[in-house]
Amino acid sequence: MTTTPILELNQLRVCYGKVEALHGCTLNVSAGQIVTVIGPNGAGKSTMLNAIMGSLPASGSVDGSVTFLGSDVSAYATEERVALGMCLVPETRELFTTMSVADNLQLGAYRRKKAGEKNYMDQLETVFTLFPRLKERRTQAAGTLSGGERQMLAVGRALMGKPQLLMLDEPSLGLAPLITKEIFRIISQLRLTGVATLLIEQNARAALQVADVGYVLETGDVVLGGDAADLAVNPKVIETYLGLGHGAAQAAAAGALIV
Repeated sequence: MTTTPILELNQLRVCYGKVEALHGCTLNVSAGQIVTVIGPNGAGKSTMLNAIMGSLPASGSVDGSVTFLGSDVSAYATEERVALGMCLVPETRELFTTMSVADNLQLGAYRRKKAGEKNYMDQLETVFTLFPRLKERRTQAAGTLSGGERQMLAVGRALMGKPQLLMLDEPSLGLAPLITKEIFRIISQLRLTGVATLLIEQNARAALQVADVGYVLETGDVVLGGDAADLAVNPKVIETYLGLGHGAAQAAAAGALIV
């Protein structure tokens, strides 16, 4: 797997009026990597994604830099960042519920069609391979899908745009445990597409199991970062985010398997 930098955040600060939501955050996402940011509600995870996409409200201000594919895109509008190959799947999924699965997927490729790409639908088979259920339900209205199927469609639609960076905001939100397990299995397969993935997730256990690199965000600060496997046995992470007691944390840190 290559380590070519796709996304670099350098001392990223976000303020809403006089309130600073992110305090100089720095992280990197390389090609083909899955990088996760975990942390509690209110830590600033979604704010980070919105800053990366350039979609913060007018009352917000951003300092530091966002570098994408080697270029500083801090002053770029959201549309320009999307055109370069960034894509965000929000926690609300934002599907066109009265339209079919197939039409939602085709809309995911609209930017490529508008740009004049002849093979703008060339990701469809990749999406159907990752999500065979979407192929089965391609004529079904998106609004009639289950929660897990809607999440699959949201990710599939994003992949139709052939992004170089895919950002997922709380993909397990509101899903049953078995469906969550399936969603994370699919996320782990995104490496096969070559896309770099930035995963924002409260389900720290599942996120660290599929990620290559992890960061812990607390009240606007990146307080830990490193290999996801190392974070998964870090006593502080175990006690705070994995729901284990102090004794279990010590055992895990000593090499016990977290399941």
